[in-house]
Amino acid sequence: MTKCGYVSVVGRPNAGKSSLLNWLVGEKIAMVSHKANATRKRSNIIVMHEDDQIIFVDTPGIHETEKLLNQFMLDEALKAMGDCDLILFLAPVTDSLKYYEDFLQKNKKNTKHILLLTKIDFINNDELMVKLKEYEKYQDRYEAMIPISIKRATKKSDILDEVVKYLPEHPYLFDPEIMTTEHLRDIYKEFIRESIFENISDEIPYEADVVVNKIEEKSNVDVIKATIVVQKDTQKGMIIGKGATAIKRIGKDARIKIEKLSGKKCFLELFVSVKKNWTKNKEALKSMGYEIEN
Repeated sequence: MTKCGYVSVVGRPNAGKSSLLNWLVGEKIAMVSHKANATRKRSNIIVMHEDDQIIFVDTPGIHETEKLLNQFMLDEALKAMGDCDLILFLAPVTDSLKYYEDFLQKNKKNTKHILLLTKIDFINNDELMVKLKEYEKYQDRYEAMIPISIKRATKKSDILDEVVKYLPEHPYLFDPEIMTTEHLRDIYKEFIRESIFENISDEIPYEADVVVNKIEEKSNVDVIKATIVVQKDTQKGMIIGKGATAIKRIGKDARIKIEKLSGKKCFLELFVSVKKNWTKNKEALKSMGYEIEN
């Protein structure tokens, strides 16, 4: 009998969740940014490990804030924790234990979890041993603790072998040939958002979103039209840039990502519109796909 189940990947903002998942699946699917709070919604990334199927759930970073959009993001992470068979908690090795202790409080169902100590290449072996010792006081709470570095040494099987131990025996939930349940429209949207994060500084990426208006798939090229939505007129000017230099740079970066995934040419046309204070208004958030409960 095969094993199959959902594994939520959680941690503080910028803990490396999306990078880990792209590495495990062997393809760039999840949005990655060096800036915190880039991931906004849950997404499923499917990894086949020998005869077993693991559905990893990428989540926004766990953090507290008053902002409505960020409340939605926290709700997404908490829902993922409550609906899964196993949790992977990512703890950068340079962090204090407060993020892990906060996670333990938020894990209301006491779902089994594996503790992954990430970014171990930033410290030496002696420092790593000290950190491992710190976490040992919680050894009755986690199923396993695995120090990892996706840049060196760690093999995918080091993580996947451990994960499947805690999954239920179950037939596959998805076609083993697919890598994600996300629609191409949503993946392309995230690629464009990632390019905004990479090319535009300060708060603007956090107050911007993307609507993919149209995808026309032809035999040798995909034609994509998308709108970047911002909150203020000044932000629109900065997204476009002097002589349209900024939006051209965003478009070029996004197109390269899209073409790498699709394997064919892409014609990407970007527009910019202003929706005043959309991140602070429940109805506006809902229209952008972020429904706030309560």
